[in-house]
Amino acid sequence: MSDVTQTTITLPELRLENGTVMRDVAIACQVAGTLDATGRNAVLLAHGYSAHHRMMGTGGSWAAMAGPGRAIDTDRFFVVSTNMLGSSYGSTGPASINPGTGKPWGPDFPDISLIDQVNAQRLALDQLGVKHLTAIAGVSFGGQLAFQWAVTHPDFVSGIIPTASAPKGRGDHTLVDTLVARLARDPNWNGGWFYENGGLTETLTTMRIDNLRSYGMDAVLAAKVADPAKRESMLQRMAEQWAREFDANSLVVLRRAAVRFNARKDLQRMKARVLYSLSTTDTLFPPSIAPDVMAALKTAGVEAEYFELVSEQGHMAPLTDCGTLAPQVRAFLDRLAP
Repeated sequence: MSDVTQTTITLPELRLENGTVMRDVAIACQVAGTLDATGRNAVLLAHGYSAHHRMMGTGGSWAAMAGPGRAIDTDRFFVVSTNMLGSSYGSTGPASINPGTGKPWGPDFPDISLIDQVNAQRLALDQLGVKHLTAIAGVSFGGQLAFQWAVTHPDFVSGIIPTASAPKGRGDHTLVDTLVARLARDPNWNGGWFYENGGLTETLTTMRIDNLRSYGMDAVLAAKVADPAKRESMLQRMAEQWAREFDANSLVVLRRAAVRFNARKDLQRMKARVLYSLSTTDTLFPPSIAPDVMAALKTAGVEAEYFELVSEQGHMAPLTDCGTLAPQVRAFLDRLAP
């Protein structure tokens, strides 16, 4: 059996795409399995935009997919899940202390890209002794990181498994402006310096409820709980817990990086095989985009296959209905590492 451990890796130096050098960067990790002598039996898991990296073990968001004997088998693979740079679950982000001021980075947090996040993951993997990745499996924003990995470090990864995702960001900078405008309506916002003003818990709770509904959480809860009032109460509690944990400036930093993301222009650099999956009821990354993505991969000479996840649970389907996806993932990994 493979136990799951939590650790934090410190990167002495991280040079960003824009030339900024960040020092003593923390990357929070979840690790399971054993790295073999070659350092090449590793799988990286990448989480979503507002999610956390606790994907394995008890309560893990992808525990049904990654674990002992699961499709991503931690008795076979060394599996690492990292909290992305700029997030709020242990890695350096806007709520972290800026060593130059002794206060949170807040809105002064450096302008990061998905390339920066991938490079931070690569440095963390280096410290863990990983020499090569069998695969990267990512959901939503994590799937975008998988695409970015494949074009940024093409010789380091054999395969990617992006789910509920795409090789290019959605929308444009107006999405960032809209997000900031909504946060700014909170009287505690103070230009992003809300840390000593009581925070933005109420605003973030309302936003989280809206997001969970757009992701398909109503359908997820309805499959388990018949009483509408009880479902509403559960949704409220989930949103409040997230609002107490997640930093509003992280939402802005990650959204800005996501809308600029574009690995599609570099697909010809890819050497990894691809297992691409979308959910039939996902409105964020609907299956209607699949033909175009698959055509672009084919044009770039990438070996890719597509699996459509039939589910009523929208953007949440790759997590909640991963049992349907699991056989495809297991077979894909078998082909990468027979």
